[in-house]
Amino acid sequence: MSEIQLETFTDINLELRSKSPKEIVSWAINLGLKAVVTTNFRPYEAAILHACTQVKSDLDVIWCDTGYNTPNTYKHANDLIKELNLNVDLFVPVQSVAHRDSVMGIPGVDSDEHKLFTQQVKLEPFGRAMAKHRPKVWFTNLRKGQTAHRDNLDIVSSGADGIIKVSPFYHFSDEELDVYLAAHNLPNEFKYYDPTKALENRECGLHT
Repeated sequence: MSEIQLETFTDINLELRSKSPKEIVSWAINLGLKAVVTTNFRPYEAAILHACTQVKSDLDVIWCDTGYNTPNTYKHANDLIKELNLNVDLFVPVQSVAHRDSVMGIPGVDSDEHKLFTQQVKLEPFGRAMAKHRPKVWFTNLRKGQTAHRDNLDIVSSGADGIIKVSPFYHFSDEELDVYLAAHNLPNEFKYYDPTKALENRECGLHT
């Protein structure tokens, strides 16, 4: 299968609803299309990185690092990269944190500068990554209940430019993810910091 028509997404999601994350990843990989998984090493990211690399060990892993991660998150990322032997392609903002701090700082979400800040630290590096890799399948750890926008998606949905967005853990709760991590002896990370969000249920722009 080389492409999917939008009208078939409903049937596909019904079929995949009873499948395990690994089976969902396998289904997507078997489409035979260029695939990537993106990560920021936030809580529960170890689950999708594990599920994806269990199916395709050399899958391209795009890490867009805002530069504002906590020391704990950077250590978690390094440990997980080694443990899962991740094929990471790192993308960072063009402007350094020190430079941005001197002219802008971290603006509040209601300020006029916040849109520019988000563009600089997240959207521009992400756009550069996607332009380089040009994926047709994008694995991501979106889950139902995270935001109002994500509640309108599903395991398989349509992203920008016709990219097939695949969220193997879409219907998992935190408790179910805890079980998955424990079953596979995977670490978690709860000291993650995203400067583009004031609240956990606020979208940063990548998925809209």
